[in-house]
Amino acid sequence: MAHDHAHSHAGDPTASGHRRRLAIAFAITSTVLVAQAVGAILTGSLALLTDTAHMLTDAGGLAVALVAATLMARPPTERLTWGFRRVEVLAALAQAAVLLAVGVYAAVEGVKRLWAPPEIAPTELLVFGVVGLVGNLVSMAVLAPGRGANLNMRAAFLEVVNDALGSVGVIVAAIVIRTTGWLQADALAGLLIAALIVPRAVTILREAGGILLEQTPRGLDLAVVREHMLGVDHVVDVHDLHASTVATGLPVISAHVVVDDDCFRTGHAPEILHRLAECVATHFPVSLEHSTFQIETADHAAHEPHRHG
Repeated sequence: MAHDHAHSHAGDPTASGHRRRLAIAFAITSTVLVAQAVGAILTGSLALLTDTAHMLTDAGGLAVALVAATLMARPPTERLTWGFRRVEVLAALAQAAVLLAVGVYAAVEGVKRLWAPPEIAPTELLVFGVVGLVGNLVSMAVLAPGRGANLNMRAAFLEVVNDALGSVGVIVAAIVIRTTGWLQADALAGLLIAALIVPRAVTILREAGGILLEQTPRGLDLAVVREHMLGVDHVVDVHDLHASTVATGLPVISAHVVVDDDCFRTGHAPEILHRLAECVATHFPVSLEHSTFQIETADHAAHEPHRHG
């Protein structure tokens, strides 16, 4: 006897708002990208070049995020029973991977330029740094309201934040070079941008990878879940217990639950199913509203060919 208990996830009512914010941010970022690319060529600045590379990644990431947000709004089908909900994870993974590559490049090139700094045009560098910062601040303001919606939106927002911090580094480097003539300030700013990029990229890679590997949702202890389930009257064993995350806000759990043989004769099985579903949905930090349980007798469980603990 199996039971599937779920609450409706028909779609995010604010999904269109997220797509609109991403589209605006993408347009702003693409415009600033062109300006910074010209500036990097004119000034020869590593900080500006790194920030431009980051901005290119940012623009690509926002484009991916926009496509992902559009696909996530599509309804489930017979072949895609969760719809495109997990696209957000793939999009975040791709963005983070490219960010990591840019960060490593900036770190290597920055160390080289500390020893042999090229000539930098500080005035032009300052102008393009300010242009980049203004564009990033506007994009941040646009994306901020939806940054907590899902992993995809969070990755997009963090990219813009990191880029804004990178622009600040460019501006500081330009001011230092203009006032003191210390050319290594540009390489130092490039290294700062790399230091901002890499940890956040690693964090997103870890989270997205955890979801794709179907790790237990963070904050959920399956041993405690099993103990609670065993505390339900007539439940004698719980095995094949699995919990994972399909997408942001969609944790799921499944298990085989062994009950007293009498439950099938007395009609207690439906009541047990209801109590188990209520248990996992309300008793833990992660609300497992989407649960699937198979109720079985001890004899049936003993003969299952691929039983897991």
